[in-house]
Amino acid sequence: MSTIDQSFLNAVFPPERTEEFFDALFGGGEEGAYDIGLVCRALSPMRVELAFELRQRPGKCLACNLTYGLPQVFQRHPVINVAGIAKAVAKHLGWQTENPRWRLGGTEEISRELHVIPLFLESAPAPR
Repeated sequence: MSTIDQSFLNAVFPPERTEEFFDALFGGGEEGAYDIGLVCRALSPMRVELAFELRQRPGKCLACNLTYGLPQVFQRHPVINVAGIAKAVAKHLGWQTENPRWRLGGTEEISRELHVIPLFLESAPAPR
């Protein structure tokens, strides 16, 4: 089974995507209260759990921001491109599927400075 390392995830979801997201949302990246990163939480042959980490920026307040509505925003936002991430991960893992099943979980507050949005991916069963 292939692995998912941080350099692969940084290539799939580069750090500059945060600026692009806030630029599209607010007209400027400096308006964002957090940086977005993609990490791997768990990996098995047919299932992957990734997470978008929302890390508070210096001088900003992540707790004051509305992060609980973000899964619905991320699901459809073209800059975040969750479907594209899912396809890239499936291809990287050698899954035999063009469109892996994926879903975003609800926002989890790990701390005042870190919130995460889980991303679950599943490989479709092999055809019989």
